[in-house]
Formats: sequence, C-alpha cells, structure tokens
Amino acid sequence: MDAIYVGIDVSKDRLDVHVRPSGEAFAVPRDGKGLDALVERLRALTPTLIVVEATGGFETIVAAAIGGAGLPLVVANPAQIRHFAQALGKRAKTDPIDAAVIALFGEAVKPELRRLPDEAQRVLAELVSRRRQIIEMIVAERQREKRVANAGIRKGISRHIRVLEKELPEIDGDIGTLVRGSPAWREKKIC
Repeated sequence: MDAIYVGIDVSKDRLDVHVRPSGEAFAVPRDGKGLDALVERLRALTPTLIVVEATGGFETIVAAAIGGAGLPLVVANPAQIRHFAQALGKRAKTDPIDAAVIALFGEAVKPELRRLPDEAQRVLAELVSRRRQIIEMIVAERQREKRVANAGIRKGISRHIRVLEKELPEIDGDIGTLVRGSPAWREKKIC
C-alpha cells in the first residue's frame, strides 16, 4: 500500500486539504460539522501523515480534532513550509496551492510523527466535542430568543447565551494548551 500524505491549509473560515499521491483536493468549513466531515474523510484514507501548518491559532481546533481522533498528525512551522515552497519555486499563494505544498512537504521531509498519549487524545476529543455542543446550543438559543414574545423568557435565554459564550474561550484555551503541549506540536522546532 502506498503511503498517503495529507496537507491542510488552515484559514479563519475553511480548511483546504490536499492528498498525495492521488492529488485529491477538497475543502471543508472550519466549524464543528466541517471538522467532523474532515475527520471521517481522513479516517477513510488511512493516511501515513497529516501535516497542518501552524497559522496563528486557527490550527489549534483543527489539530485537536485530528489528534483527538487518533490520526497521525504533525503541526509544522510555517517558516519550514515557506522555505520548502521557495526551494520548489512555488510562488503562487492560494489556499489550495498551499495545501498541495504542505502535503508535498510531508511526503518529502517526513517530519517526525509524535503520537499523542491516549489520555491526551481522549481529553482533546472530549474538548472538541464539548466545544461543538456549546456552539450548537448558542445557535439554538439565539433562534429561540428571536421567536419568544415574553420578555422574561427572552431575558433568561439571553442570560443562558452569555453563560455559554463565556465557556467557549475557556474551552478554546484548554484546547490550545493541550495542543501546544503535545508531542504533535512542531511550531517551535526548526529543521
């Protein structure tokens, strides 16, 4: 069986994915449903390595979802990817091209895979799941708030939304701490 390398370019709203050597490319939204779809597609591919470029924090929830699913993940230093692209003469800068370069980087460089310990993987999966649940509850409560005529009920719904919104940054912080402290995180390591 051929080795399969996946490159993921992360932006605020979406994830561009490129698979080597097949050349398959696709994009998913960078939200709970998009991450679920991504993890399912990646599981079906049984990749050798998934490389995500560290991009100022947007990658942490992506890394948490992938790492929490037990998939082979490396979070790579963006400078390494940029130098690799320059060495290849790749100057075009679009998200799909970046994803292809990241996948090629994984295939050519084969950065060291450092699996998450089982407990960290379980905690990440739980945090990602809880984050998705909270976002879904916020969306549902906002819809209820719009439909309710009674001011007292609307006030209670609004209070619940604020509590849920306060919990999100705490979960994001926990996810970020776990991801950055994990063996999969390579942002500070320079080849």
